Amino acid sequence: MAHHKSAKKRIRQTETRTEVNRARVSRIRTFVKKVELAIAGGDSAAAQAALKDAQPELMKGAQAGVLHKNTASRKVSRLVARVKEMKPLA
Repeated sequence: MAHHKSAKKRIRQTETRTEVNRARVSRIRTFVKKVELAIAGGDSAAAQAALKDAQPELMKGAQAGVLHKNTASRKVSRLVARVKEMKPLA
C-alpha cells in the first residue's frame, strides 16, 4: 500500500484512467462488431454504414493511446477489404 501522498494520488489517477480506457476499448469493440455482423448478414449497405462509423472510433482509440496506431490501421484496412469484396445489392 502506498504511503506517500503523491503515490496515493497516482493510484487514484490510474484507477480513473483505467475505467476510461476500458470504456473506450469496449466502445471500439462494439463498433467493430456491428461491421462484422453486417458483413456476416450479407448486407452491403449496412456494412458500409457501420464501417463509416467504426473507422473514426478506431482512429480515436489510437490517438487516445488505447490501441497502437498500426493496430488500428490494420483493423480498418481489413474491415475495408472485407466490405469491399461484398457484392452490392443492385
